[in-house]
Amino acid sequence: MNNNIRKLNWKRSFFTIWSGQAVSLITSSVLQMALVWHLTNATGSAMVLSIATMVGFLPQAILGTMIGVFVDRWNRKLVMIGADIMIAAAGMILALLSLNMQLPVWAVMTVLFIRSIGTAFHTPALSAATPALVPDENLTKCAGYSQSIQSISFILSPALAALIYAHWGLNAAIALDVLGAIIACITVAVVSFPSQGSQTISDKRHFITDFKEGYHVMQKHKGLFALLWIGTLYAFAYMPINALFPLMAIQYFGGTTTHASIIETTFAVGIMLGGILLGVWGGFRNRAVSIISSIFMMGASITISGLLPQSSFVIFALCSLLMGFSAPFYAGVQTALIQSKISSEFLGRIFGLLGSLNSFAMPLGLILSGVFADKIGIQNWFTITGILICLVGVLAMTMSSIRKIDQ
Repeated sequence: MNNNIRKLNWKRSFFTIWSGQAVSLITSSVLQMALVWHLTNATGSAMVLSIATMVGFLPQAILGTMIGVFVDRWNRKLVMIGADIMIAAAGMILALLSLNMQLPVWAVMTVLFIRSIGTAFHTPALSAATPALVPDENLTKCAGYSQSIQSISFILSPALAALIYAHWGLNAAIALDVLGAIIACITVAVVSFPSQGSQTISDKRHFITDFKEGYHVMQKHKGLFALLWIGTLYAFAYMPINALFPLMAIQYFGGTTTHASIIETTFAVGIMLGGILLGVWGGFRNRAVSIISSIFMMGASITISGLLPQSSFVIFALCSLLMGFSAPFYAGVQTALIQSKISSEFLGRIFGLLGSLNSFAMPLGLILSGVFADKIGIQNWFTITGILICLVGVLAMTMSSIRKIDQ
């Protein structure tokens, strides 16, 4: 009976929540950009900006696995609302401080740290709650829509942040973020979430026991477990490329900051188009085909970008579009696979672990790519990275547990 009701009402529930999440995602991205520009104007230090980036990742990397246990123990609806309130409250405290003093760097860093903790709770809670609202056959499509929403925030937030920060200052961006958080809380609050089942039992058990249990559940699904580590390798190679886009556009292709912005926007548009297609189509029936094809498309596009002559900026932009287009067919499909194959009571731990591994992979990859890109040339590093990603695709293709992941 409950399953039939869920199938009838899932679109209303899902799109109610995601309309609020879309608003909150955009307003949070605007504030995040405004805080970065504030640090830029206040210090002019590349080191400070690098530390700010690390502060934004560390909580999710270090605390992600632990937070996943709490997400499974607690009411996920309340976790999402509490995380949004935490993120908004941190911004409000910063606004109050700015009324009485010039904001010190440590205060901005602290707020970035708190916001990252809020995100580390919110993201796995939302991913874990989605299967309770959406029928299994629609999870991949919904993941595609989610990717599209994220890409829209990537496109809109820099322009909105520039407009708001330049004309009204940091406090206006904070006020907008608070409004976005309130809207997100309301849309989550009005949706009825089904019971999480047996989570209350885990409150009486040792924390480490709960975490190990979630890890062992992932191990039992050989295809998903293999994909977890394939994804970590993929993130290690691919995620630093995002940070190198501006350098590639300016240093190698001889462009300006406008050219770098074009590449960033083109990549985001690619994600949006890929997400929309995934949302409408749902991907291949065997979802392993979508994932492996995505890896190869990403690797080939990055390899070609590194092999281009310096006069081929337009082709580089097209490659960036393909890179973005391929991303939802990996990230979105992987999310849907986990949601459909892992019991709801373990999803918080699984998504917490996934987020933690990805958050660790990115800074490690950035350090490695920064060293080698400076020594051998950024275009050569693009070529090497693209080949490495294709090899990750070959490795995934040779693993029968991944090829048969939908069987």
